[in-house]
Amino acid sequence: MKLSALTAALPTGSITAPNGADTELPVTGLTADSRVVEPGNLFFALAGVKTDGARFAAQAASKGAVAIVAGEGAVLSGLTVPVLRAVDPRQALARAAAAFYGPQPRVMAAVTGTAGKTSVASFLRQIWANAGEQAAMLGTTGVTAPGRTEYGTLTTPDPVALHRLLAELASEGVTHAAMEASSHGLDQRRLDGVALSVAGFTNLGRDHMDYHTSMDDYMAAKMRLFDTLLPKGMPAVIFADDPWSEKAVEAAERAGARVLTVGRKGGFLSLKRVEHLRHKQVLEVHMEGRIFEVDLPLAGDFQVSNALVAAGIAIASGTSADQVMAALEHLTGASGRLELIGSTPQGAPAYVDYAHKPEALENVLEAVRPFTTGRVITVFGCGGDRDRGKRPIMGEIAMRLADVVIVTDDNPRSEDPASIRAEIMAAAPDATEIGDRATAIRTAVSMLGAGDTLIVAGKGHEEGQIIGEKVLPFSDHIEIRKALEELKA
Repeated sequence: MKLSALTAALPTGSITAPNGADTELPVTGLTADSRVVEPGNLFFALAGVKTDGARFAAQAASKGAVAIVAGEGAVLSGLTVPVLRAVDPRQALARAAAAFYGPQPRVMAAVTGTAGKTSVASFLRQIWANAGEQAAMLGTTGVTAPGRTEYGTLTTPDPVALHRLLAELASEGVTHAAMEASSHGLDQRRLDGVALSVAGFTNLGRDHMDYHTSMDDYMAAKMRLFDTLLPKGMPAVIFADDPWSEKAVEAAERAGARVLTVGRKGGFLSLKRVEHLRHKQVLEVHMEGRIFEVDLPLAGDFQVSNALVAAGIAIASGTSADQVMAALEHLTGASGRLELIGSTPQGAPAYVDYAHKPEALENVLEAVRPFTTGRVITVFGCGGDRDRGKRPIMGEIAMRLADVVIVTDDNPRSEDPASIRAEIMAAAPDATEIGDRATAIRTAVSMLGAGDTLIVAGKGHEEGQIIGEKVLPFSDHIEIRKALEELKA
Protein backbone atom coordinates (compact mmCIF):
# COMPACT_ATOMS: atom_id res chain seq x y z
CA MET A 1 0.00 0.00 0.00
CA LYS A 2 1.34 3.45 -0.95
CA LEU A 3 1.91 5.96 1.83
CA SER A 4 -0.43 8.46 0.16
CA ALA A 5 -3.24 5.89 0.01
CA LEU A 6 -2.74 4.93 3.64
CA THR A 7 -2.67 8.50 4.90
CA ALA A 8 -6.03 9.10 3.24
CA ALA A 9 -7.54 6.79 5.87
CA LEU A 10 -5.97 8.63 8.80
CA PRO A 11 -7.51 11.36 10.99
CA THR A 12 -4.48 13.60 10.43
CA GLY A 13 -4.17 17.30 10.99
CA SER A 14 -1.35 18.04 8.53
CA ILE A 15 1.52 16.46 6.64
CA THR A 16 4.98 17.83 5.93
CA ALA A 17 7.46 16.25 3.54
CA PRO A 18 10.88 17.90 4.01
CA ASN A 19 13.32 18.08 1.12
CA GLY A 20 10.71 16.86 -1.31
CA ALA A 21 10.43 13.46 0.35
CA ASP A 22 8.44 10.93 -1.64
CA THR A 23 4.93 10.34 -0.30
CA GLU A 24 4.29 7.62 -2.90
CA LEU A 25 6.63 5.11 -1.24
CA PRO A 26 5.15 1.70 -0.45
CA VAL A 27 4.43 0.98 3.22
CA THR A 28 5.51 -2.51 4.28
CA GLY A 29 4.15 -2.47 7.83
CA LEU A 30 3.06 -0.43 10.83
CA THR A 31 4.55 -0.19 14.31
CA ALA A 32 4.71 1.96 17.41
CA ASP A 33 7.83 0.18 18.67
CA SER A 34 11.06 1.71 17.36
CA ARG A 35 12.97 -1.43 18.31
CA VAL A 36 11.24 -3.51 15.65
CA VAL A 37 11.10 -0.97 12.81
CA GLU A 38 11.96 -2.48 9.43
CA PRO A 39 12.59 -0.72 6.10
CA GLY A 40 9.33 0.53 4.65
CA ASN A 41 7.46 0.72 7.97
CA LEU A 42 5.25 3.61 9.04
CA PHE A 43 6.25 4.55 12.60
CA PHE A 44 3.70 5.91 15.07
CA ALA A 45 5.25 8.04 17.80
CA LEU A 46 2.80 7.51 20.65
CA ALA A 47 2.98 9.35 23.96
CA GLY A 48 2.91 6.84 26.80
CA VAL A 49 2.91 6.94 30.58
CA LYS A 50 6.63 6.24 30.90
CA THR A 51 8.05 7.70 27.69
CA ASP A 52 7.14 9.58 24.50
CA GLY A 53 7.56 7.81 21.19
CA ALA A 54 8.64 11.09 19.61
CA ARG A 55 12.02 10.55 21.28
CA PHE A 56 12.57 7.54 19.05
CA ALA A 57 11.35 8.99 15.74
CA ALA A 58 14.86 9.67 14.45
CA GLN A 59 15.93 6.14 15.39
CA ALA A 60 12.92 4.74 13.52
CA ALA A 61 13.77 6.83 10.45
CA SER A 62 17.40 5.67 10.54
CA LYS A 63 16.17 2.06 10.49
CA GLY A 64 14.13 2.65 7.35
CA ALA A 65 10.75 4.05 8.44
CA VAL A 66 9.23 5.78 5.40
CA ALA A 67 7.30 8.31 7.51
CA ILE A 68 6.45 9.27 11.07
CA VAL A 69 2.99 9.80 12.54
CA ALA A 70 3.04 12.00 15.64
CA GLY A 71 0.80 14.21 17.73
CA GLU A 72 0.32 17.83 16.74
CA GLY A 73 2.39 19.00 19.71
CA ALA A 74 5.15 16.37 19.49
CA VAL A 75 8.65 17.82 19.17
CA LEU A 76 10.53 16.26 16.24
CA SER A 77 13.80 17.37 14.69
CA GLY A 78 16.40 16.22 12.20
CA LEU A 79 14.02 14.09 10.15
CA THR A 80 14.30 13.64 6.41
CA VAL A 81 11.11 11.60 6.03
CA PRO A 82 7.51 12.84 5.85
CA VAL A 83 5.84 13.66 9.17
CA LEU A 84 2.08 13.25 9.57
CA ARG A 85 0.57 15.26 12.42
CA ALA A 86 -2.45 13.50 13.93
CA VAL A 87 -4.96 14.92 16.39
CA ASP A 88 -5.10 11.48 18.01
CA PRO A 89 -2.08 9.32 17.06
CA ARG A 90 -3.47 6.23 18.79
CA GLN A 91 -6.66 6.45 16.79
CA ALA A 92 -4.58 7.07 13.68
CA LEU A 93 -2.65 3.84 14.34
CA ALA A 94 -5.86 1.82 14.73
CA ARG A 95 -7.43 3.21 11.57
CA ALA A 96 -4.20 2.79 9.62
CA ALA A 97 -4.01 -0.84 10.76
CA ALA A 98 -7.60 -1.40 9.61
CA ALA A 99 -6.84 0.13 6.21
CA PHE A 100 -3.51 -1.69 5.83
CA TYR A 101 -4.72 -5.19 6.68
CA GLY A 102 -8.17 -4.82 5.12
CA PRO A 103 -10.62 -7.74 5.44
CA GLN A 104 -12.45 -8.51 8.69
CA PRO A 105 -15.04 -11.18 9.49
CA ARG A 106 -18.42 -10.07 8.15
CA VAL A 107 -20.06 -9.98 11.60
CA MET A 108 -17.96 -8.37 14.33
CA ALA A 109 -19.31 -8.27 17.89
CA ALA A 110 -17.61 -6.64 20.89
CA VAL A 111 -18.61 -6.95 24.53
CA THR A 112 -17.54 -4.73 27.40
CA GLY A 113 -18.12 -4.71 31.15
CA THR A 114 -16.14 -5.55 34.26
CA ALA A 115 -16.96 -9.24 34.54
CA GLY A 116 -18.23 -11.76 32.04
CA LYS A 117 -16.57 -10.52 28.85
CA THR A 118 -14.63 -13.74 28.25
CA SER A 119 -17.64 -15.94 28.95
CA VAL A 120 -19.93 -13.92 26.69
CA ALA A 121 -17.41 -13.99 23.83
CA SER A 122 -16.91 -17.73 24.32
CA PHE A 123 -20.64 -18.43 24.49
CA LEU A 124 -21.26 -16.29 21.42
CA ARG A 125 -18.68 -18.21 19.41
CA GLN A 126 -20.26 -21.49 20.51
CA ILE A 127 -23.79 -20.31 19.63
CA TRP A 128 -22.73 -19.21 16.17
CA ALA A 129 -20.77 -22.43 15.58
CA ASN A 130 -23.78 -24.48 16.69
CA ALA A 131 -25.83 -22.59 14.10
CA GLY A 132 -23.35 -23.57 11.38
CA GLU A 133 -21.31 -20.38 11.18
CA GLN A 134 -17.51 -20.21 10.93
CA ALA A 135 -16.96 -18.40 14.23
CA ALA A 136 -14.08 -17.13 16.35
CA MET A 137 -13.49 -15.44 19.69
CA LEU A 138 -10.68 -13.09 20.74
CA GLY A 139 -9.98 -12.14 24.33
CA THR A 140 -8.24 -12.76 27.62
CA THR A 141 -7.83 -16.47 26.98
CA GLY A 142 -6.47 -15.91 23.47
CA VAL A 143 -7.96 -16.86 20.11
CA THR A 144 -10.32 -19.74 19.39
CA ALA A 145 -11.37 -20.35 15.80
CA PRO A 146 -11.82 -23.28 13.43
CA GLY A 147 -8.41 -24.91 13.22
CA ARG A 148 -6.67 -22.67 15.74
CA THR A 149 -6.45 -22.21 19.48
CA GLU A 150 -3.83 -19.74 20.69
CA TYR A 151 -3.19 -18.59 24.24
CA GLY A 152 -3.21 -14.80 24.70
CA THR A 153 -2.04 -12.29 27.28
CA LEU A 154 -4.13 -9.17 26.60
CA THR A 155 -7.91 -8.80 26.78
CA THR A 156 -7.79 -6.43 23.80
CA PRO A 157 -4.69 -6.78 21.55
CA ASP A 158 -2.85 -3.74 20.16
CA PRO A 159 -4.32 -2.45 16.87
CA VAL A 160 -1.63 -3.83 14.59
CA ALA A 161 -1.84 -7.34 16.07
CA LEU A 162 -5.64 -7.12 16.17
CA HIS A 163 -6.16 -6.14 12.54
CA ARG A 164 -3.52 -8.58 11.32
CA LEU A 165 -5.42 -11.30 13.18
CA LEU A 166 -8.82 -10.23 11.87
CA ALA A 167 -7.48 -10.31 8.31
CA GLU A 168 -6.06 -13.80 8.90
CA LEU A 169 -9.37 -15.03 10.30
CA ALA A 170 -11.29 -13.57 7.37
CA SER A 171 -8.89 -15.22 4.90
CA GLU A 172 -9.44 -18.54 6.71
CA GLY A 173 -13.18 -18.30 6.16
CA VAL A 174 -14.30 -16.95 9.55
CA THR A 175 -17.49 -14.95 9.06
CA HIS A 176 -18.43 -14.24 12.70
CA ALA A 177 -16.08 -13.03 15.44
CA ALA A 178 -16.70 -12.06 19.05
CA MET A 179 -14.14 -10.00 20.94
CA GLU A 180 -13.69 -8.54 24.39
CA ALA A 181 -13.46 -4.76 24.73
CA SER A 182 -11.52 -3.81 27.85
CA SER A 183 -11.59 -0.30 29.28
CA HIS A 184 -7.86 0.00 28.56
CA GLY A 185 -8.38 -1.13 24.98
CA LEU A 186 -11.26 1.27 24.45
CA ASP A 187 -9.50 4.21 26.10
CA GLN A 188 -6.30 3.55 24.15
CA ARG A 189 -8.19 3.36 20.84
CA ARG A 190 -7.24 -0.25 20.15
CA LEU A 191 -10.67 -1.10 18.72
CA ASP A 192 -10.99 1.99 16.51
CA GLY A 193 -11.18 0.67 12.97
CA VAL A 194 -13.08 -2.53 13.84
CA ALA A 195 -16.24 -2.68 11.74
CA LEU A 196 -18.73 -3.54 14.48
CA SER A 197 -22.12 -5.08 13.72
CA VAL A 198 -23.30 -5.35 17.35
CA ALA A 199 -22.00 -4.59 20.84
CA GLY A 200 -22.83 -5.74 24.36
CA PHE A 201 -22.52 -4.65 28.00
CA THR A 202 -22.46 -7.01 30.99
CA ASN A 203 -21.98 -5.03 34.22
CA LEU A 204 -19.71 -2.60 36.02
CA GLY A 205 -17.84 -3.18 39.26
CA ARG A 206 -14.67 -1.94 40.88
CA ASP A 207 -11.59 -2.65 38.78
CA HIS A 208 -8.62 -0.85 37.27
CA MET A 209 -8.76 1.99 39.77
CA ASP A 210 -4.99 2.21 39.29
CA TYR A 211 -5.71 3.39 35.72
CA HIS A 212 -9.04 5.22 35.87
CA THR A 213 -9.57 8.25 38.11
CA SER A 214 -13.07 7.24 39.25
CA MET A 215 -15.89 4.81 38.59
CA ASP A 216 -17.50 7.42 36.33
CA ASP A 217 -14.26 7.70 34.35
CA TYR A 218 -14.13 3.89 34.14
CA MET A 219 -17.73 3.78 32.90
CA ALA A 220 -17.06 6.51 30.33
CA ALA A 221 -14.20 4.44 28.91
CA LYS A 222 -16.51 1.43 28.62
CA MET A 223 -19.17 3.54 26.91
CA ARG A 224 -16.81 4.50 24.06
CA LEU A 225 -17.93 1.16 22.63
CA PHE A 226 -21.41 2.63 22.13
CA ASP A 227 -20.90 6.37 21.74
CA THR A 228 -17.88 6.22 19.42
CA LEU A 229 -17.32 2.80 17.86
CA LEU A 230 -20.74 1.22 17.26
CA PRO A 231 -22.32 2.69 14.10
CA LYS A 232 -25.61 4.51 14.65
CA GLY A 233 -28.65 2.30 14.38
CA MET A 234 -26.78 -0.91 15.17
CA PRO A 235 -27.88 -3.11 18.11
CA ALA A 236 -26.51 -2.62 21.62
CA VAL A 237 -27.35 -5.57 23.87
CA ILE A 238 -27.31 -4.52 27.52
CA PHE A 239 -27.75 -6.61 30.65
CA ALA A 240 -30.63 -4.90 32.46
CA ASP A 241 -30.14 -5.98 36.09
CA ASP A 242 -26.86 -4.27 37.03
CA PRO A 243 -26.72 -1.02 39.04
CA TRP A 244 -24.98 0.59 36.03
CA SER A 245 -27.39 -0.79 33.42
CA GLU A 246 -29.50 2.35 33.27
CA LYS A 247 -26.46 4.52 32.54
CA ALA A 248 -25.38 2.08 29.84
CA VAL A 249 -28.84 2.22 28.25
CA GLU A 250 -28.79 6.02 28.36
CA ALA A 251 -25.34 6.17 26.75
CA ALA A 252 -26.29 3.75 23.99
CA GLU A 253 -29.58 5.49 23.25
CA ARG A 254 -27.89 8.88 23.22
CA ALA A 255 -25.42 7.52 20.67
CA GLY A 256 -28.25 6.36 18.43
CA ALA A 257 -27.89 2.61 18.99
CA ARG A 258 -30.81 0.19 18.85
CA VAL A 259 -30.94 -0.85 22.51
CA LEU A 260 -31.95 -4.41 23.40
CA THR A 261 -32.02 -5.26 27.11
CA VAL A 262 -31.77 -8.76 28.59
CA GLY A 263 -32.24 -10.15 32.09
CA ARG A 264 -34.98 -10.14 34.69
CA LYS A 265 -35.73 -6.54 33.77
CA GLY A 266 -34.98 -7.16 30.11
CA GLY A 267 -37.33 -6.03 27.39
CA PHE A 268 -35.80 -8.10 24.58
CA LEU A 269 -34.99 -11.32 26.45
CA SER A 270 -36.86 -11.41 29.73
CA LEU A 271 -35.81 -13.96 32.34
CA LYS A 272 -38.96 -15.04 34.16
CA ARG A 273 -37.81 -18.04 36.19
CA VAL A 274 -34.62 -19.85 37.20
CA GLU A 275 -34.39 -23.28 38.83
CA HIS A 276 -30.93 -23.92 40.28
CA LEU A 277 -29.68 -27.50 40.15
CA ARG A 278 -26.25 -28.89 41.02
CA HIS A 279 -24.67 -28.77 37.56
CA LYS A 280 -27.26 -26.89 35.53
CA GLN A 281 -30.01 -24.27 35.69
CA VAL A 282 -33.43 -24.35 34.07
CA LEU A 283 -34.42 -20.98 32.60
CA GLU A 284 -37.71 -19.62 31.38
CA VAL A 285 -37.00 -16.86 28.86
CA HIS A 286 -39.64 -14.73 27.17
CA MET A 287 -39.05 -13.05 23.80
CA GLU A 288 -41.61 -11.19 21.73
CA GLY A 289 -44.53 -13.27 22.98
CA ARG A 290 -42.68 -16.58 22.84
CA ILE A 291 -41.62 -18.67 25.85
CA PHE A 292 -38.42 -20.72 25.81
CA GLU A 293 -37.44 -23.23 28.47
CA VAL A 294 -33.68 -23.71 28.46
CA ASP A 295 -31.50 -26.22 30.34
CA LEU A 296 -28.32 -24.20 30.83
CA PRO A 297 -25.48 -26.63 31.74
CA LEU A 298 -23.67 -24.09 33.93
CA ALA A 299 -23.92 -23.04 37.58
CA GLY A 300 -24.38 -19.56 38.99
CA ASP A 301 -26.58 -16.53 38.37
CA PHE A 302 -23.66 -14.77 36.71
CA GLN A 303 -23.53 -17.46 34.02
CA VAL A 304 -27.24 -16.96 33.38
CA SER A 305 -26.52 -13.26 32.84
CA ASN A 306 -23.60 -14.02 30.52
CA ALA A 307 -25.63 -16.53 28.54
CA LEU A 308 -28.46 -14.03 28.06
CA VAL A 309 -26.12 -11.30 26.81
CA ALA A 310 -24.53 -13.77 24.39
CA ALA A 311 -27.96 -14.95 23.26
CA GLY A 312 -29.13 -11.37 22.72
CA ILE A 313 -26.06 -10.53 20.64
CA ALA A 314 -26.43 -13.70 18.56
CA ILE A 315 -30.09 -12.99 17.80
CA ALA A 316 -29.30 -9.34 17.03
CA SER A 317 -26.61 -10.52 14.60
CA GLY A 318 -29.12 -12.55 12.60
CA THR A 319 -29.13 -16.02 14.19
CA SER A 320 -32.66 -17.29 14.77
CA ALA A 321 -34.01 -17.38 18.32
CA ASP A 322 -34.74 -21.10 17.99
CA GLN A 323 -31.14 -21.86 17.02
CA VAL A 324 -29.81 -19.65 19.82
CA MET A 325 -31.94 -21.15 22.57
CA ALA A 326 -31.10 -24.67 21.43
CA ALA A 327 -27.38 -23.81 21.45
CA LEU A 328 -27.55 -22.55 25.05
CA GLU A 329 -28.17 -26.12 26.18
CA HIS A 330 -24.75 -27.18 24.84
CA LEU A 331 -22.54 -24.40 26.18
CA THR A 332 -19.28 -25.15 27.91
CA GLY A 333 -17.71 -22.64 30.26
CA ALA A 334 -14.72 -20.56 29.22
CA SER A 335 -11.34 -21.70 30.51
CA GLY A 336 -10.82 -20.74 34.14
CA ARG A 337 -14.40 -19.54 34.66
CA LEU A 338 -15.92 -21.67 37.43
CA GLU A 339 -14.11 -24.55 35.79
CA LEU A 340 -14.40 -27.93 37.52
CA ILE A 341 -10.90 -29.39 37.76
CA GLY A 342 -11.71 -32.54 39.70
CA SER A 343 -13.18 -34.00 42.87
CA THR A 344 -11.92 -35.75 45.97
CA PRO A 345 -12.71 -39.43 46.59
CA GLN A 346 -15.58 -38.18 48.80
CA GLY A 347 -16.99 -36.19 45.86
CA ALA A 348 -15.99 -32.67 46.95
CA PRO A 349 -15.47 -30.55 43.80
CA ALA A 350 -12.51 -28.22 43.22
CA TYR A 351 -13.02 -25.27 40.87
CA VAL A 352 -10.76 -22.65 39.32
CA ASP A 353 -12.16 -19.21 38.66
CA TYR A 354 -10.58 -16.04 37.24
CA ALA A 355 -12.30 -13.84 39.87
CA HIS A 356 -9.73 -11.16 40.68
CA LYS A 357 -12.07 -8.29 41.48
CA PRO A 358 -14.65 -7.86 44.25
CA GLU A 359 -17.89 -8.45 42.35
CA ALA A 360 -16.48 -11.47 40.54
CA LEU A 361 -15.34 -13.10 43.79
CA GLU A 362 -18.73 -12.42 45.33
CA ASN A 363 -20.51 -13.92 42.31
CA VAL A 364 -18.54 -17.14 42.25
CA LEU A 365 -18.81 -17.77 46.00
CA GLU A 366 -22.55 -17.19 45.86
CA ALA A 367 -22.82 -19.44 42.81
CA VAL A 368 -21.52 -22.56 44.59
CA ARG A 369 -23.40 -22.08 47.86
CA PRO A 370 -26.74 -23.56 46.69
CA PHE A 371 -25.19 -26.96 45.93
CA THR A 372 -22.66 -27.03 48.81
CA THR A 373 -23.96 -29.01 51.78
CA GLY A 374 -20.70 -28.64 53.71
CA ARG A 375 -18.16 -25.81 53.69
CA VAL A 376 -17.14 -23.41 50.95
CA ILE A 377 -13.34 -23.18 51.02
CA THR A 378 -11.58 -20.49 49.00
CA VAL A 379 -7.98 -19.70 48.12
CA PHE A 380 -7.24 -16.28 46.67
CA GLY A 381 -4.85 -13.33 46.62
CA CYS A 382 -4.54 -9.97 44.86
CA GLY A 383 -2.18 -8.81 42.14
CA GLY A 384 0.65 -6.38 42.74
CA ASP A 385 0.97 -3.01 40.97
CA ARG A 386 -2.80 -2.89 40.64
CA ASP A 387 -5.69 -1.25 42.50
CA ARG A 388 -4.78 -1.56 46.20
CA GLY A 389 -8.22 -0.42 47.35
CA LYS A 390 -9.90 -3.66 46.33
CA ARG A 391 -7.71 -5.83 48.58
CA PRO A 392 -9.59 -5.32 51.89
CA ILE A 393 -12.87 -5.36 49.98
CA MET A 394 -12.10 -8.82 48.64
CA GLY A 395 -10.93 -9.95 52.08
CA GLU A 396 -14.27 -8.95 53.56
CA ILE A 397 -16.22 -10.68 50.78
CA ALA A 398 -14.27 -13.91 51.22
CA MET A 399 -14.81 -13.95 54.99
CA ARG A 400 -18.51 -13.24 54.60
CA LEU A 401 -19.28 -15.79 51.89
CA ALA A 402 -16.78 -18.61 52.47
CA ASP A 403 -16.42 -20.82 55.53
CA VAL A 404 -12.67 -21.27 55.19
CA VAL A 405 -10.40 -18.64 53.62
CA ILE A 406 -6.75 -19.04 52.68
CA VAL A 407 -5.00 -15.86 51.57
CA THR A 408 -2.07 -16.47 49.24
CA ASP A 409 -0.04 -14.80 46.50
CA ASP A 410 -1.49 -13.98 43.09
CA ASN A 411 0.84 -12.08 40.73
CA PRO A 412 2.82 -9.87 43.14
CA ARG A 413 4.81 -8.26 40.33
CA SER A 414 7.12 -5.58 41.80
CA GLU A 415 5.34 -5.35 45.17
CA ASP A 416 6.28 -7.16 48.36
CA PRO A 417 3.96 -10.22 48.48
CA ALA A 418 3.67 -10.12 52.28
CA SER A 419 2.47 -6.51 52.16
CA ILE A 420 -0.25 -7.42 49.66
CA ARG A 421 -1.41 -10.28 51.83
CA ALA A 422 -1.42 -8.01 54.90
CA GLU A 423 -3.78 -5.57 53.17
CA ILE A 424 -6.18 -8.43 52.46
CA MET A 425 -5.81 -9.92 55.96
CA ALA A 426 -6.68 -6.57 57.53
CA ALA A 427 -10.28 -7.28 56.53
CA ALA A 428 -9.99 -11.05 56.97
CA PRO A 429 -8.35 -11.55 60.38
CA ASP A 430 -9.62 -15.11 60.73
CA ALA A 431 -8.24 -16.22 57.38
CA THR A 432 -5.19 -18.48 57.09
CA GLU A 433 -2.17 -16.91 55.40
CA ILE A 434 -0.02 -19.14 53.18
CA GLY A 435 2.17 -17.16 50.80
CA ASP A 436 3.27 -19.98 48.51
CA ARG A 437 0.33 -20.54 46.16
CA ALA A 438 1.07 -24.21 45.49
CA THR A 439 1.21 -24.92 49.21
CA ALA A 440 -2.00 -22.95 49.77
CA ILE A 441 -3.80 -25.02 47.14
CA ARG A 442 -2.46 -28.29 48.49
CA THR A 443 -3.54 -27.33 52.01
CA ALA A 444 -7.05 -26.40 50.84
CA VAL A 445 -7.49 -29.65 48.92
CA SER A 446 -6.36 -31.67 51.95
CA MET A 447 -9.10 -29.98 54.03
CA LEU A 448 -11.95 -30.99 51.72
CA GLY A 449 -14.55 -33.27 53.22
CA ALA A 450 -17.79 -34.71 51.90
CA GLY A 451 -20.15 -31.92 50.86
CA ASP A 452 -17.42 -29.25 50.70
CA THR A 453 -16.57 -27.11 47.67
CA LEU A 454 -13.21 -25.50 46.84
CA ILE A 455 -12.79 -22.30 44.84
CA VAL A 456 -9.27 -21.29 43.84
CA ALA A 457 -9.75 -17.75 42.59
CA GLY A 458 -7.77 -15.05 40.84
CA LYS A 459 -5.66 -16.59 38.10
CA GLY A 460 -8.10 -18.76 36.19
CA HIS A 461 -6.67 -19.77 32.82
CA GLU A 462 -3.24 -18.20 33.44
CA GLU A 463 -0.20 -20.43 33.06
CA GLY A 464 2.35 -18.24 34.81
CA GLN A 465 2.91 -16.27 38.00
CA ILE A 466 4.49 -12.82 37.73
CA ILE A 467 7.07 -12.28 40.48
CA GLY A 468 9.21 -9.20 40.02
CA GLU A 469 9.92 -8.99 36.30
CA LYS A 470 9.86 -12.76 35.80
CA VAL A 471 6.96 -14.92 34.69
CA LEU A 472 7.38 -18.29 36.35
CA PRO A 473 5.44 -21.34 35.13
CA PHE A 474 2.38 -21.83 37.32
CA SER A 475 -1.09 -23.23 36.78
CA ASP A 476 -3.88 -23.50 39.34
CA HIS A 477 -5.25 -26.37 37.23
CA ILE A 478 -2.05 -28.37 37.52
CA GLU A 479 -1.59 -27.71 41.24
CA ILE A 480 -5.15 -28.79 42.04
CA ARG A 481 -4.79 -31.98 40.00
CA LYS A 482 -1.49 -32.78 41.74
CA ALA A 483 -3.09 -32.25 45.16
CA LEU A 484 -6.08 -34.42 44.26
CA GLU A 485 -3.72 -37.18 43.12
CA GLU A 486 -1.93 -37.00 46.46
CA LEU A 487 -5.23 -37.74 48.22
CA LYS A 488 -5.54 -40.98 46.25
CA ALA A 489 -1.99 -42.12 47.04
